[in-house]
Amino acid sequence: MIDNISGKVHFEGVPHPSDGAIWGQKSAYRLDFSSVVQPGGYHLEAAEAVSPNFAVSTDVYKGSADYILTYLRQQRCGFNPFLKDSCHTADGIVVDHPYKSGKWIDVTGGWHDASDYLQYVLTSANAVYQMLFAYRENPSVYQDNFKANGLPGSNGIPDILDEARWGLDWLLKMNPGKGKMYDQIADDRDHRGLRLPTLDTVSYGLGIKFSPVYFTTGKPQGSGKHQNRTTGVASVAAKFSSSFALGSEIFTNLDPSLASQLKKKAREAWEFANSDPGVCQTACVVSPYFYEEENYIDDMELAAISLSQISHSAEGRNAAAKWGEIEQVTPWMELHRARHYQYYPFVNLGHTFLVQSSDSLTSKKFAGYMKQGLVSLQNFSSGDPFPIGIPFIWCSNNLVVAAATQSRLYRKITGDRQFEELEAALTDWLFGCPFRPPFIVQ
Repeated sequence: MIDNISGKVHFEGVPHPSDGAIWGQKSAYRLDFSSVVQPGGYHLEAAEAVSPNFAVSTDVYKGSADYILTYLRQQRCGFNPFLKDSCHTADGIVVDHPYKSGKWIDVTGGWHDASDYLQYVLTSANAVYQMLFAYRENPSVYQDNFKANGLPGSNGIPDILDEARWGLDWLLKMNPGKGKMYDQIADDRDHRGLRLPTLDTVSYGLGIKFSPVYFTTGKPQGSGKHQNRTTGVASVAAKFSSSFALGSEIFTNLDPSLASQLKKKAREAWEFANSDPGVCQTACVVSPYFYEEENYIDDMELAAISLSQISHSAEGRNAAAKWGEIEQVTPWMELHRARHYQYYPFVNLGHTFLVQSSDSLTSKKFAGYMKQGLVSLQNFSSGDPFPIGIPFIWCSNNLVVAAATQSRLYRKITGDRQFEELEAALTDWLFGCPFRPPFIVQ
């Protein structure tokens, strides 16, 4: 490892062989130079191979947390700051409601799903919770370079909270009353080519520019020949509850009125979740493509512990521990497989709070559950030149993020560093540790 300026050899080591055949290569090696902490610019040399230049510094990831928000601002529905224009302002028309089907409801807002214009509570509520949780864990790293509407400027509020608030406002629209929830806007009839959101002309047979808004029924849904396998409302209602609860905590001083509203909504959503246990999957029409979430236990655990944080209730903590005992390890970590979004959101943050319990037995037990999942990933990563232990399925980066989150939190809370290499490999993957020969032969 050579200093780019002085030419001084800063480190010498022996690469460890890995199984290159996993990636269709004749050979593969990993070199651990993490002992080098002296800031500077470096490159690696191995025989005649030379790596690109890179930096070692304490701030190499500075700004990355805020940069991620760029994508969410780009995906905003309603006013889109990238286009400086509004879209889907007529959404939407209620479907699957016992007596309101065909009626209009204002659900403009939130974020488009990906390269289409579907919107799901399943993913959006999780995104809201993850942002609020990230801010709670590391409030000092977030900047204020954008206004609430997503345009450049400052409004005295960290940008991550502006984005979380954008999501919370939409979730409130999707939960207009106690026991009344909507969980999806549009469906796979949307998949008709690329177009800007402001030029979306897909017709659902509901009138010009109206999208269907799916009422949360707790029963299988799908207006075509394909239906999902919904068994209840708990998975989506609990996601509402946990996001509202954490939102109430974070916005207590910033917006007391909103915090009070969210606290009430969180309790109501929790009651609704308990009234109809089961999973609420997304709806499809033209193809059997939907989010096949099959576990709601993690959602119930997180909702219970999030509520206990704002009510200081032992009852909530006990309920969280009860649900956590049912699903001790997120299934994909041990199975090394999953159908599309089968075990979403792929990480159980409820365990994280229970590890920090004042009860030593509870803390030790749930630390063991977190460790068990990481041990499974580590076992699956054995011999791989990219030792991340992740099954490569559709949307597998969700799994990478989940595993990186769990390993980071486990190390932070317990002080146990045995999964530090796994954590580093997962982070490397997200930041572009490439699938290509790592050295350029000159």
